[in-house]
Amino acid sequence: MFIVNQIVWKKAAAVCFLISAIACSAAADDVTDSIEEAVDAYKKGEYKKASEELTYALESINQKKGNSLKIYLPEPLEGWTADEATAQTANAAMLGGGTMLSRTYHKSESLITIEMVMDSPLMQGIAMMMANPMFRSSEIGELTRINKEKAMIKYDNKEKSGDITMIVANRIMVTVKGETVSKEELIAYAKAIDLKKLKAME
Repeated sequence: MFIVNQIVWKKAAAVCFLISAIACSAAADDVTDSIEEAVDAYKKGEYKKASEELTYALESINQKKGNSLKIYLPEPLEGWTADEATAQTANAAMLGGGTMLSRTYHKSESLITIEMVMDSPLMQGIAMMMANPMFRSSEIGELTRINKEKAMIKYDNKEKSGDITMIVANRIMVTVKGETVSKEELIAYAKAIDLKKLKAME
């Protein structure tokens, strides 16, 4: 029972921290309603419901935060068009949670997608792997720098497809994926991302 209580209130503390971080208004909304429901359920000993309400509140906050971060996805380059940017809570099973932003760009048969995963618990581990020479090979990719940030490029000349992965400030994973594109086009979109502003983001 003590362990359950700890888990519930750790989530509560995380919710309160995130609320203050994004300066939520005092007006009631789906987030504050969920927190109130969680507190009420906790007082009644309904720990499962309390945990579920807190989880929903955290996901809602991540969604709101993601919507405000869409500006970090670049506009289409000359000759390209782009879909609307999307934001969602990252898959906890695959990426450990966090916020994921995505935007897809088109030019004739060419397709490029930029994804950003923020504040996932897995970020530091991925950053350490990219920095370790033991994990770098021709199969994993070529290490380079883009806008002064380390980047891993993997490109298949035959398939005209590839991806670029960067870890910014040890908390944001940026991936640029392309199909029927040149390596130069992939790099051009990676360079179009304002990594300096992204790195300074709170």
